[in-house]
Amino acid sequence: MLHCKYLNPLSFKVNTLVAATTNTPVLLPMSAMKLPGFWSMTDVTRSPRTLTSASAAAKASQNTTTVDDPRLREMEKKKTETEAGREGKKIKGRVVLMKKNFLGFNDLKASVLDRVHELFRKGVSLRLISSETELQGEVGKAAYLENWVSTITPLIAEEITFDVSFDWDKKIGVPGALIIRNEHHSEFYLKSVTLEDVPGEDRVHFVCNSWVYPAKKYQKDRVFFANKTYLSGDTPETLKKFREEELENLRGDNEIRELKEWDRVYGYAYYNNLGNPDKSQEYARPVLGGPINPYPRRGRTGRRPTKKDCDTESRLNLFMSLYVYVPRDEQFGSIKMSDLLAYTLKSVAQFLKPGLPSLLASQLGGKKEFDNFQDILKLYKGGIELPDSLIKFIRDRIPAEMVKELFRTDGEKFLKFPMPQVIKEDDSAWRTDEEFAREMLAGVNPVAIHRLKEFPPVSKLDQKLYGDQTSKINREHIEHNLNGLNHHDTLMPYLRHINETSTKIYASRTLLFLKDDGTLKPLAIELSWPHDNGDQFGCESEVYTPSSQGVESAIWQHAKTYVAVNDSGFHSLISHWLRTHAVIEPFVIATNRQLSVLHPIHKLLHPHFHDTMYVNAVARQILVNAGGLLEKTVFPEKFSMEWSSAIYKNWIFPEQALPVDLIKRGMAVEDPSSPHGVRLLVEDYPYAADGLEVWSAIKTWVKDYCSFYYKTDKAVQMDTELKSWWKELREEGHGDKKDEPWWPKMQTRDELIESCTTIIWIASALHAAVNYGQYPYGGYFPNRPSISRRFMPKEGTPEYKELKTNPKKVFLETFAPHLQTLLGMAVIEVLSRHPADEVYLGRRDTAAWTTDADILQASENFRKKLEEIEEKIRNKNNDEKLKNRIGPAKVPYTLMYPSSEAGLTGKGIPNSVSI
Repeated sequence: MLHCKYLNPLSFKVNTLVAATTNTPVLLPMSAMKLPGFWSMTDVTRSPRTLTSASAAAKASQNTTTVDDPRLREMEKKKTETEAGREGKKIKGRVVLMKKNFLGFNDLKASVLDRVHELFRKGVSLRLISSETELQGEVGKAAYLENWVSTITPLIAEEITFDVSFDWDKKIGVPGALIIRNEHHSEFYLKSVTLEDVPGEDRVHFVCNSWVYPAKKYQKDRVFFANKTYLSGDTPETLKKFREEELENLRGDNEIRELKEWDRVYGYAYYNNLGNPDKSQEYARPVLGGPINPYPRRGRTGRRPTKKDCDTESRLNLFMSLYVYVPRDEQFGSIKMSDLLAYTLKSVAQFLKPGLPSLLASQLGGKKEFDNFQDILKLYKGGIELPDSLIKFIRDRIPAEMVKELFRTDGEKFLKFPMPQVIKEDDSAWRTDEEFAREMLAGVNPVAIHRLKEFPPVSKLDQKLYGDQTSKINREHIEHNLNGLNHHDTLMPYLRHINETSTKIYASRTLLFLKDDGTLKPLAIELSWPHDNGDQFGCESEVYTPSSQGVESAIWQHAKTYVAVNDSGFHSLISHWLRTHAVIEPFVIATNRQLSVLHPIHKLLHPHFHDTMYVNAVARQILVNAGGLLEKTVFPEKFSMEWSSAIYKNWIFPEQALPVDLIKRGMAVEDPSSPHGVRLLVEDYPYAADGLEVWSAIKTWVKDYCSFYYKTDKAVQMDTELKSWWKELREEGHGDKKDEPWWPKMQTRDELIESCTTIIWIASALHAAVNYGQYPYGGYFPNRPSISRRFMPKEGTPEYKELKTNPKKVFLETFAPHLQTLLGMAVIEVLSRHPADEVYLGRRDTAAWTTDADILQASENFRKKLEEIEEKIRNKNNDEKLKNRIGPAKVPYTLMYPSSEAGLTGKGIPNSVSI
């Protein structure tokens, strides 16, 4: 009986056959092709594998009564054609990337050097990694990006698509990951890799979104995973090693060294990088973090300590602030970086300090202060242009690439500001009691007001240290049940120190009455200061009540503005910086260190961490550092961050959930019959009413998502990565609170759902509520000043006499100093803008982020629910019965409106804590 020998199809010409007797193979003509056990080479495609099917067919024929069984032969033929077709198959892929660029322009020098490397066969290679358990983690042969040299690099940074072809190998099966090596001179941004016509899977997509540096920069090759999702215990055996190694790479080696831009290390550090004692003792600041000054942890940079204080980390040169280390994938993209720099021109007044005061004086007719409100309005209507000498001053001190962005030819003048919404319709409505009170419910800091449960207001400060702090407000001042804005206990311990600086403020209590129409009416303001004989003697206070006549009217306006100063500082440093930016950063770090990109909770949370580490790192360089913009523009000055540390002592994670927060502040009560489980006691509370809609939408999405991957509580308990994540978050990220009993135990689905909902709420909606209204309300500085330079004028003093004759001038001299006003306006304008590439709540920057159809449908349901909420907000803003929605200043409440256009819009909820 003849049978086929094992053969390589390339060893023989087409239209010939190999046959063998027991020992000797022979070539047979095509006329013999119909004999049982033979195949023509025309039936076989190129493959490195040997052919065994013919032998099998021959053996089968030996067991039958006829040697020519057409059914068996047809079955064998189809099987062999399928396998042989796969063996020689080419898998085509598309690789989408962006070349090295800066501010939206490609680095052409780097592009040329990459071409040189390509000519010397140092290209970009990819190898596929099997996801099939029985194949034991096989890694395929390298395939290279095609036509790199011939692909023209455009001047403007944009995505470029390259083809790549892989030889399909049965040993690989369906790829679950890939290894990429960049042998070029420069890094590139790898956006995605898509494989088409993969046997057994059709399409395999890899969402990468990562900078890939030259291979020599890494100790291990870069690995990217397909967009499938696995709990830690469900990962295919073939991928487990790569999953674990990738997390080890992100955790780093704990080596004490300065991290470089290509490092991908996520580590923890204290806030020991705010001060600069090498500059002078005036710039020394305490370390935040630890038992004395507890604080959330920040991302580690590994910079060397300062010369004068080994506990303080050295700082970058001011002009290098944008290059501060964070893992490269956490940095801004080119569009956002370009937008940021373009509008930073108005924030560089600190660079111009030698010439700015005289410039302002010349523009204001020789005056060194604003003495009427028309002077301030000039900043919006005309602006102040820089003289050539001052432009040269800037160019000599700012890197060239920044200058290119700062001096854009888009018609914007230096120190010309957009008209803030609060004065756009009526430039005096901000002064009314109604608008003053409304902004506590619908302004930029709507998270501080609370219902008064005791009268008179009671202090919780330690009487042994601070004496009797009981309010002096009595029933002669008010006759009603009240709401209140209390900045007394938070400020009093620091007030003596703060007032030793150029700032002059009071601790304050504000009482408001809820009227029948749902609006609030201020009834009394108490301004307090430390006792002259020492803190242990308590405080001294004055109580002010509304007046619309004579000097008493000016005094009442002053009292309201001292409250606005306190609220502005509390908002900037506590509501905004501490309770969103600072507290969320440990979540970002822990998630990247302990949850694989394959993990469902990583995929759920990752969009809500975008840009946060970079924003915070830059803020520590120029905003919250010693001598930074916040110290120059917010009243606690050098005590700013230390004060925020004192407030962090009372931070409780579960209380950041909106319903819990509202109940704690007495603004709502539990009510199972209400749509969101709570009932508002102030029904027309725009932030809370809209916020509860958004909170519920987020929670529904998170519940659908988590319930898909975690069918039972036991699944939560058995997830090793989830355990490590939550443990590290508590013990490292928020390490100063690791022993607090209120941390969720993370043993049930409900705990996981509530925790993830709270994280997303903080990063998205809460941050939007306290950030994007800053310029609409605070861009007109008299409405929300953040500094006071004088105490309240006392009767019988020259200041009191001047208040009688020229109250506006005294107001501006007290609350609107030139330089601080301009700096403050500049900062909040930059912070309040949406960049052109913003990604809003309910949306993803990559459509194919998961392969799970049920999750994609739940995500679509979430997006549609947010669109419904937008429509509800529009309808409520048109309802004249809801007077707090618009108010006397005619500023509709849109800060919980999920979507937005680019720019200063006063609406929109981005996915993450960013700017």
